[in-house]
Amino acid sequence: MPPKFDLKAFADLSVVVGTGITIYYLINRLLTDVESGPIGRSKESKDKESLQWSRLVARNPELANVPLNAYEKSILASVVTPEEISVSFSDIGGLDGIITDLHESVIFPLTMPEVYSNTPLLQAPSGVLLYGPPGCGKTMLAKALARESGANFISIRMSSIMDKWYGESNKIVDAIFSLANKLQPCIVFIDEIDSFLRERSQSDHEVTATLKAEFMTLWDGLLGNGRVMVIGATNRLHDIDDAFLRRLPKRFLVAKPDLEQRKRILEVLLRDTEVDAANFDLDAIAQSARGMSGSDLKELCREAALNAAKEYIRQKRQLMGSVSGASTATQAQLQSDLGLKLRPLRTSDFAIVGRDAGLFVSQSSTD
Repeated sequence: MPPKFDLKAFADLSVVVGTGITIYYLINRLLTDVESGPIGRSKESKDKESLQWSRLVARNPELANVPLNAYEKSILASVVTPEEISVSFSDIGGLDGIITDLHESVIFPLTMPEVYSNTPLLQAPSGVLLYGPPGCGKTMLAKALARESGANFISIRMSSIMDKWYGESNKIVDAIFSLANKLQPCIVFIDEIDSFLRERSQSDHEVTATLKAEFMTLWDGLLGNGRVMVIGATNRLHDIDDAFLRRLPKRFLVAKPDLEQRKRILEVLLRDTEVDAANFDLDAIAQSARGMSGSDLKELCREAALNAAKEYIRQKRQLMGSVSGASTATQAQLQSDLGLKLRPLRTSDFAIVGRDAGLFVSQSSTD
């Protein structure tokens, strides 16, 4: 008599086997995530990191043999090569004095490290701080420094450092400095540094306190040859902890521009824009824009150009309405015959903007 098939035993065996397979794949996935660095990295992020590493290797073939751990790879998305930066010192107006000092403090150590490594007393600064009101060009200066010096640029954001898993943030901070050493010359840029390295207090969370201590330790471990430079930018200088300020010995105030600086900024902003020579007074615009930052002046020029564009759009719509039944070629020919085109900028365009926005003051005011 053939043995009786035990359905219950088969079901129990299936559950045991299925549970074992599930546990195996779960443990395997967890181990893979741990080995691959920060948890939660998307495929898009990994592709971007791979692309950026390819650019870095193409720029410096010696990096092809440099190993990167998983955490260093996660930082690659924040790395920018000098060729990708479109800002140069020629795009920054009115800060010639600061740019000269930055050459001595940042560019020379990055480009001529032998000068700073042969003399013990002549060491490159461990960090540079750009501070001042918002919109005055601090971030632009940092980007221009990276471009002019040929240094790789790592922009640190709190969102890229903080991780919900305990200890992960410290590993990411360690990866930032280790990657910067491998990519030297390199600038580690911390925008709004006060939000990250603000003054320590007893109310700080344990993770935040540990992270700040880790950052200081790694910062002190940088070589003094200036090939890796930490640059911070802030508009809240007094919120930064004294221990971090000590590591930023070179500090530059990027203040709101005075009259001559505003003229220089306007010249840079308008250098590729056609202006009406007979009806354009740069001195009057600069005088009237007292109290504006560089960012305000850029917005002022954009709005002034928009005024001229609005006039062109209005005229073209009227023209198109009058010949709505004509062919496109006929409309284009009529537009050419009437000389319809975008007119050059006039001083009045800026005056309109100033009046509407309430930004201009009396031209009799002095700086």
